[in-house]
Amino acid sequence: MEALTRTYDAKVDAKHRITLRSARFEYYNVKEFQDGSILLEPRELAAPFRVSAATLAMMDSAIEGLKQGDVSDPVDLSDF
Repeated sequence: MEALTRTYDAKVDAKHRITLRSARFEYYNVKEFQDGSILLEPRELAAPFRVSAATLAMMDSAIEGLKQGDVSDPVDLSDF
């Protein structure tokens, strides 16, 4: 278990929120347990996977070649 670095009391405000002092992360995953304890785990949100511009250009080029009939010989997949 990690070493305790800080402890303090917090009060729920009128909108049922708690303020974290000097929070090191912007996003947290919250787990609430039946005994009333709450576990906060930091989360780093990543941008969703995006296809690069170079990959899109290669795909466009491949489709243009297909439309012009510039294709490879058929691949024999009968062994699979």
